[in-house]
Amino acid sequence: MSGTLVLDCEGLSKLVRRTPELTAWLAAAEAEDVRVITSSVTLVEARDPRTNPARFDYAVSRVNIIPPTEAIARHASKLLVAAGLHGHKYALDAIVAATAMASPSPVTVLTSDPEDLLMLCGSGVCAVKI
Repeated sequence: MSGTLVLDCEGLSKLVRRTPELTAWLAAAEAEDVRVITSSVTLVEARDPRTNPARFDYAVSRVNIIPPTEAIARHASKLLVAAGLHGHKYALDAIVAATAMASPSPVTVLTSDPEDLLMLCGSGVCAVKI
């Protein structure tokens, strides 16, 4: 493997909707042998009751699901403190950030909020707005 592509909520949602943008990212990741991941908490955040469950499950089956271990949770908590952010609002972003930072580099995160992610990760990851 040569790096990691992380899908946050928006990335996973676009994968479920099969947008051309996400399809291209996944094809490029596969061609470059880049591991595609998402946090298991993102599955909950991205769930839309209007989406066919089979379609959602198929999209999820195409990525590696990473559970929030205690180490990831502790790292996420430290990232929140360092950024001066409250967990009530930024908990899921912090878990995604800690998951990304624990992944093989180079790491690219596809997100709708690159500014929030960069507040948490600093230069440790490349955040791409999708």
